[in-house]
Amino acid sequence: MAKVLVQLGLDPNNVTYDAIFNRLLEIFLHNITLANMFALVGAIFFVATLLTQTMVPLRVANMIGCAFFAAFGALTGAVTTFLLYLLMVPINAYRLRQMLALVKKARSATQGDTSMEWLKPFMTERKYRKGDVLFKKDDTADEMLLTVTGKFLVKEIGVELPPGRLMGELGFLTPDNRRTATIECIENGHVLTITYEKLLEIYFQNPQFGYYFLVLTSQRLLENISRLEAIVAQSKTAAQAAAAEPN
Repeated sequence: MAKVLVQLGLDPNNVTYDAIFNRLLEIFLHNITLANMFALVGAIFFVATLLTQTMVPLRVANMIGCAFFAAFGALTGAVTTFLLYLLMVPINAYRLRQMLALVKKARSATQGDTSMEWLKPFMTERKYRKGDVLFKKDDTADEMLLTVTGKFLVKEIGVELPPGRLMGELGFLTPDNRRTATIECIENGHVLTITYEKLLEIYFQNPQFGYYFLVLTSQRLLENISRLEAIVAQSKTAAQAAAAEPN
């Protein structure tokens, strides 16, 4: 302990709170430089990224912290540190732009906008040929799909899905994550896919997405209900017409 105190510049025989405070203050003032101040601010914003609970403020804090660390690297001549943190600034800016677009589109769900264009940056492309079965009813569901080109048939109800339609979103909501219908490709095309795990990640990063997805799936369910009501009404009309015909 005496050696440690000597290395800190303190007298082992005269250790007081005032002596410790004065020595620490002396060390602090001696190391105050512009570069170290940039590093200190960068460290503060880095700690802030560990405390944030949502992605948007995390990206903002990370960008600011990286900018200060890049300045620290430039002032100290540490080229690798400068380049590392400088490159991280535009990467975080790009991801921040994606998340802000996501939040904007999620909020617009309250105004009836159920376009899926905003989700495309988070999806991956997959191609299908005519006759391919994308999935069958009661299969395990683990992803949602968005048609881009081609045509796809919902076999159970005989409905064709043109480009721009969502498939597989209801499997995300079922308790056992099972497909509710069979989808077959009837014209060569490609789709964009996103896993349910990614959807959950987006939801926890931006809870507004949960409301957006609720509106979207509700719209799909209402469309299915309207379709079934039309089928029932058509069947009743046919039955009444058949009953009215003379024997």
